[in-house]
Amino acid sequence: MSKNKFFVVWEGKEPGIYSSWEECKRQVNGFEGALYKGFTTEAEARTAMLSPCWDYIGKGTKAKQPSAIELQKFGTPNLESLAVDAACSGNPGLMEYRGVYAKTGEEIFRQGPFKEGTNNIGEFLALVHGLAFLKQKNSPLPLYTDSRTAMAWVKAKKAKTLLEKTAVNAQLFELITRAEAWLKTNKYCTEIIKWETTVWGEIPADFGRK
Repeated sequence: MSKNKFFVVWEGKEPGIYSSWEECKRQVNGFEGALYKGFTTEAEARTAMLSPCWDYIGKGTKAKQPSAIELQKFGTPNLESLAVDAACSGNPGLMEYRGVYAKTGEEIFRQGPFKEGTNNIGEFLALVHGLAFLKQKNSPLPLYTDSRTAMAWVKAKKAKTLLEKTAVNAQLFELITRAEAWLKTNKYCTEIIKWETTVWGEIPADFGRK
């Protein structure tokens, strides 16, 4: 019998921590690209939830030659687009995010570093920043992110972070509040697309610090 009593879902229908396999299964079953792992204690699970999932389950960061099936399924990315990404040193730690024009790598915006942030928060803020930027410019470009968690948070119009607000990261939480408010009060037509890292390699906005 498994000793795991807590399950972290980084990528699923509702990312979070679940106290039984049945609850976890409901979040990941049928969800393409689901990322999850079991832990024996709640403390371990909470630490993992605030960390990049790749610290626990491994990640292939280099582009590989895609198979015919993968090409048929994913095709190739549209480089006439805006790509966003975040980087975080520590957990929590210094976090920053940016957006680049995918075709040339030209940096369009960059924010941070912010103290006591997490990668998931950075990915969320980058995605909302990208949406606001494209709407302001009345741009038809699609928007790429490699984070299903950020996509889920944007869809929910809520950053479902477990990070606690402190005096050190108060500015970051102000940005989260502003981002959530923007999502609740703005409509947009921008297409948000998952960047398929395992097929296409790192997203153009990647900070290259892995």
